[in-house]
Amino acid sequence: MWILRAPETSRAVSDLTVLDETERRRMAAFAHDRVRALYGFAHVALRTVLSGLTGVAPGDLRFTRAPCPCCAEQHGRPVLTPAPLEFSLSHSRGLVLIGVAPTPIGVDAEVLPGPEVVEELTRTLHPAERAEIEAAPQNARRAVFARLWARKEAYLKGLGTGLGRDLDADDVSRAVPGWQLTDLPVGPDHAAAVAVASPVPHGVRIHRTLPTG
Repeated sequence: MWILRAPETSRAVSDLTVLDETERRRMAAFAHDRVRALYGFAHVALRTVLSGLTGVAPGDLRFTRAPCPCCAEQHGRPVLTPAPLEFSLSHSRGLVLIGVAPTPIGVDAEVLPGPEVVEELTRTLHPAERAEIEAAPQNARRAVFARLWARKEAYLKGLGTGLGRDLDADDVSRAVPGWQLTDLPVGPDHAAAVAVASPVPHGVRIHRTLPTG
């Protein structure tokens, strides 16, 4: 598991040449340089991590999509081709998460939302999740909501459904059968989580710098 901080300008992102045509096009489409920098850094970092684990040069890595569990179309979770590893990527306002595992994995990072977003989206969650948020002191609800939302999105990314699955279908405030959900230490402005398909608990090893060499 990699927890990284992105540079603030795209000029500070190293070796954008490893990105493929689709990634470069998406990066160029962002209006703000800070957002371009975040996207570029995240995707270069992902390729750097996967290259170190597979021995394939960063620019030679190829990606596709697994079938969606909801509709069987090819827009499920991203996978390597060929796929010796599962991975997940998330980035949010300067923070980048990269998770890698031998089984399906999802990661998610969230900036703490405003009170109006908390109020609106809490209604869409599982009853147990709603109860946990509503039981929290008013000044703590943003953090409680963000923690649960990050766990929810990480789990749904691991499943490959994304937000195509009903948000009230699963209770991620506690253990989910067949999955390990772990909150990640990312500071007071974000919440983050990783979900790994695993029938038994295991540790999460955290790196805060990219592999070199």
